[in-house]
Amino acid sequence: MGEQLSVPDDLEQTLEVLSTTCDDILQREDGPFAAEIGHELQKQFAILPGGRGMNGNPIIVFPEFPDFSELEEEEVQNVLSYLSSIPSVAASGVGFNLVIDRRLDRWAAVRATLLRIAGSFPGNLHLVLVLRPTTLLQRTLSDFLFKYNRDEFKMKVVMLSSVTELHAYIDPGQLTTELGGTQEYCHDSWISHRTAIEAFALMVKTTAQTLQAFGTELAETELPNDAEATINLLHTHTLKKDKMKEDLQVALSQGGRLLECINEPLQTDPEYSMTYDELENLATVQRLLGQLDETQTAFDDFWERHHTKLEQCLQLRHFEKHFREVRPQLDVTSERLSGFSEVSVSPAHAEHVLRELSSHEDKACDVLDRALSLASEGDRLIENSHYAEDSIRPKCSELRGVCEEISSTLRNKKSLLLTALELHHALEKASRWCEDGIFLLASQPVDRCQSQDGAEAALQELERYLDTAPLHTLADRSAICCQYEAVLTTQLMDQVERVFQKQISVQEMFEKRRISLKKLAAKQTRPVQPVAPRPEVKSPLSSPNQERKERRYSADNAICKKVESPIHNGGTRHASLSEEEENLAVLRRHVMNELLETERAYVEELLCVLEGYAAEMDNPAMAHLIPSTLLSKKVVLFGNMSEIYQFHKRTFLKELEAYTDCPELVGRCFLERMKDLQIYEAYCQNKPRSESLWRQCSDCAFFQECQKKLEHKLGLDSYLLKPVQRITKYQLLLKELLKYSKGCDGCDDLQEALSSILGILKAVNDSMHLIAITGYEGNLSELGRLLMQGSFSVWTEHKKGHAKVKDLARFKPMQRHLFLHQKALLFCKRREENGEGYEKAPSYSFKHSLSMSAVGFTENAKGDNKKFEIWCNSRDEVFIVQAPTPEIKTAWVNEIRKVLTQQLKACRDASQQKSSDSVFPSPNSNNTSISLSPFRSSGQKNQKKQEEKKAETSMMSDSSSSPKHKGWNKASLSVDASEENDGYSSSEDPINSDAEDEGGRKLAPGKYTVVADCEKAGPQELSVKSGDMVQLIREGEEGQWFVKNLRSSKEGWVAAANLLSLISESKSSQSLSSSDGSVSGNLSTSSSCSETYTSFSDIKP
Repeated sequence: MGEQLSVPDDLEQTLEVLSTTCDDILQREDGPFAAEIGHELQKQFAILPGGRGMNGNPIIVFPEFPDFSELEEEEVQNVLSYLSSIPSVAASGVGFNLVIDRRLDRWAAVRATLLRIAGSFPGNLHLVLVLRPTTLLQRTLSDFLFKYNRDEFKMKVVMLSSVTELHAYIDPGQLTTELGGTQEYCHDSWISHRTAIEAFALMVKTTAQTLQAFGTELAETELPNDAEATINLLHTHTLKKDKMKEDLQVALSQGGRLLECINEPLQTDPEYSMTYDELENLATVQRLLGQLDETQTAFDDFWERHHTKLEQCLQLRHFEKHFREVRPQLDVTSERLSGFSEVSVSPAHAEHVLRELSSHEDKACDVLDRALSLASEGDRLIENSHYAEDSIRPKCSELRGVCEEISSTLRNKKSLLLTALELHHALEKASRWCEDGIFLLASQPVDRCQSQDGAEAALQELERYLDTAPLHTLADRSAICCQYEAVLTTQLMDQVERVFQKQISVQEMFEKRRISLKKLAAKQTRPVQPVAPRPEVKSPLSSPNQERKERRYSADNAICKKVESPIHNGGTRHASLSEEEENLAVLRRHVMNELLETERAYVEELLCVLEGYAAEMDNPAMAHLIPSTLLSKKVVLFGNMSEIYQFHKRTFLKELEAYTDCPELVGRCFLERMKDLQIYEAYCQNKPRSESLWRQCSDCAFFQECQKKLEHKLGLDSYLLKPVQRITKYQLLLKELLKYSKGCDGCDDLQEALSSILGILKAVNDSMHLIAITGYEGNLSELGRLLMQGSFSVWTEHKKGHAKVKDLARFKPMQRHLFLHQKALLFCKRREENGEGYEKAPSYSFKHSLSMSAVGFTENAKGDNKKFEIWCNSRDEVFIVQAPTPEIKTAWVNEIRKVLTQQLKACRDASQQKSSDSVFPSPNSNNTSISLSPFRSSGQKNQKKQEEKKAETSMMSDSSSSPKHKGWNKASLSVDASEENDGYSSSEDPINSDAEDEGGRKLAPGKYTVVADCEKAGPQELSVKSGDMVQLIREGEEGQWFVKNLRSSKEGWVAAANLLSLISESKSSQSLSSSDGSVSGNLSTSSSCSETYTSFSDIKP
């Protein structure tokens, strides 16, 4: 508990004096008061008129009272005790004079009265004056008998015959008119005054005792330790004070009225002379009123001091409460501030930390302002002489010390970050100068340096660039270390060293180039004899794509390629291999830096969204701002962003940073985490729902308040798009790294990582379309993995349909979106939706599906290189599909072939397992001389039909001769009884080889025999005929080979996807025979490149 209050000495003394005065007035503790014996006093058998004897003796008069003898002893005792207690102690000490008036009584009554008074008078008797009976007999008897019985009374008694004799003993002015005096006396007024005086004295004494008790209570009360209890105590004491003041006011008011009553005779008769008792009463009341005034003044002073102390106690408790609130906030601010690192790894990182520090500084300033304001409040309390100064002063000093420490730390961290940022900018500036210099060296055209003027111009260009070095490069390593010593970490020091090393390397490269150019500029060249220009012949080895790339001149290509000498005649080289490697290393580091910096920024942005928006949705203080449509929709709005953040923060970023010095190996990091990166698929699939929810609530106060707190210029929707942008950014960065890492150790890993990332992007894109399919009654997941999807023009032909319908269908294609799964092909109708953003994404209405186990297809249809056919049920229903481009058509055909081939392999494996004990016909037998090639032109159908039917009949007869061979026959035959079904099914062996052999076979330069006709699809492509001998010269880009037809000596490009089915090695006796030798056939019977495939379910047993 706190301190104790105390009652001041002046108030205690005043209360003691007041209490003593009251005791003097009341004089006795157990005696009766006028109010208690008012009935006895009313009988008036004894009165105290207020007169005094010659020596100041108080006079008590016993008027004529015939029934005196009949009074009870208690009544007489009470009245005499009361009357004898009224005069002052000094007057009572002199002794009382008793005047007994018995003039109308008998001696016997006089004698009895004297004896009774002698026995019951409580005070000191000075003289008893008796007015004896006036009748002759009684006077005679009294004279005689008094002399005889005088000693019996035991007090000085004087017998008086008349009031004249009485005046000899007592002045008539001290006697009432009944005794011949001049004093006016009213017994009822006397009783009233005595009752009022005693009541007033008793009230004053009670008030004094109450004040004394109040002071004692305060002395025993301890000051509370909390503000609420202090407020309650102050309220309680204030109520008691008001009651004390009310009692004092009542006492003063009553005393004032009593004083007026005592002074009333003087008001009526100014010449009125008060008796001694009246004067004593007046003095007593005046003394009581004076002491009451003093008591009130002392009490008011005491209360003022007491109230001030309680107010100071309340101020102290508020100060302590605010101190307890602010102090932990200062600790939190200091702790969070200590978490800000002065170390930065890049300019972007330094700027980000600076922004975060500035944001924290704004919040810290609010806390510091509160702390300093509280310290100033404490100072004001001390200035106002607060009793707890010794407790307040240390807290104020502590607050100011912590605030100064936090402010100093803020300034130091900000200064260090600014210094680090300045160093980063200097390093970045120098590094950029070096890279620009390398670019300049690599981009100087060779032809410009073939002449003296060109060499001089190139030299001047180098000189001008070198003149800018002092403005961009770092000059003195020791000066840099000294200037930035406070922020130089090991990592930063390594960066400084690398920049200085790069500067040295670049300057050496410039010096070498300058020397070479100076020699060229100084060399005297002979005049050149002008000759007619020689016709330029394009190299047959250059592809159209390469020609376009050679015409395009970019900084990256200039740096990546070898820099050739400007002197053709000498054949010397001025750019060494090490220079080229350095150029590529610079570019790789540049891409790696961009990867790391954008990765760090991406992680920070995700954290910002999760803390600034997602976490705030669970904040009770923000609940009133969240609209009803957003309640419990956090998962819908943010998807699995938290999972993405945790993966990048805890794992991916750290692993990427491990490849800072070897960026060409970073592909391994992507390959190791490729499975984790698939979490983006779930995020992208949820994006339409998130976008729709955002559009409904984008204008709500909750998002605006969050954006305001984060100080973001862009809304939440821009940050929700960040994961989608990030996963697409990786493939661009990997492409850049791959371009600059040719021939490096990690080149293959980079290529594989790029392919995997592109695969993820494709899967994400495909899944976005897949979830938009409506109307499909089955489970899409049962159709296997989605392989491809795209929009096509589709015609439908029905073998048994009406001719009109068929002809009409040929001219009016349907627009369909095809989804190729492992087990089925879906036909859907694309429908555009109204809206914006993801709400405008198309949906797909399901129309038709084909099971991949029951389809066949023809690669080229109707002579259009963008069309192919898909059919089922022995071509009862044919779908003619037209792709937007030949490339898309080729990709789809290859993917469908792959699906059917895999099904064929699975079927053959199952069949071979069942018929492992079967006898296979000889490859040279006439029964198996039919063509099993999947490549057949429509022109050969009629020529081969009879032969195929005979072969089928032969095969079927073989099959019937051995029932055990049924499964093999169904899996091996490729000829359908239908006239049009002359194609290939998934149960056949494409190009008469195992599907595994086809997938594992790669093209290589060499000579091959063409086994099928193929017309060129473009001006740069080559046409070949069955039986032509071709030479594969080299592989170009985009899956093409440069091929020379040795028969026609023409050259051109052929798609690699078609070469495997068009050629065989010239040394082979047969065209790409089956690897297991179970089935073989000649593939040279086709006259075109039209290929037809059927499913194994369509083959007739």
